Amino acid sequence: MEKITKNTLVSLSLKLEDEKGNLIDESDELMYLHGGYNQIFPKLEAELEGKKVGDTFELLLAPAEAFGEYDESLVAKESLQDLPEDVTVGMELEGENEAIAWVVESIEDEYAVLNANHELAGITLKASGEILEMEHLSDEGVDEILKMEHEH
Repeated sequence: MEKITKNTLVSLSLKLEDEKGNLIDESDELMYLHGGYNQIFPKLEAELEGKKVGDTFELLLAPAEAFGEYDESLVAKESLQDLPEDVTVGMELEGENEAIAWVVESIEDEYAVLNANHELAGITLKASGEILEMEHLSDEGVDEILKMEHEH
């Protein structure tokens, strides 16, 4: 029976829960290209190496292995005068560094609190699921998938 190795297109179900068992996210079918292409968390990819269709998995992902540690330096108070007039809680704003998206967490009289941490930063996650399908790809097939990924 085929096993997951480098350049395998893998389809799996995935459930993410916090340490208390609260459901964070659930996907009936998630596809990724196995082999260090940074399409899923490295620790999860390592766990899936060698598995076959029908196998299940369950592992804990520490914050550093998932969405990162919570970073207080990514929380800022900004004067409302420096923000768009129509600013609302939940709105995403681009910072001077375009790689960082700031989310408006709260609005007070004179200022807004902005946070650029991922919403799941600092949370240990339990990942579980099952391998649904897999297909070993040729180098051309791998190139095609990676090309599609860069076009998004």
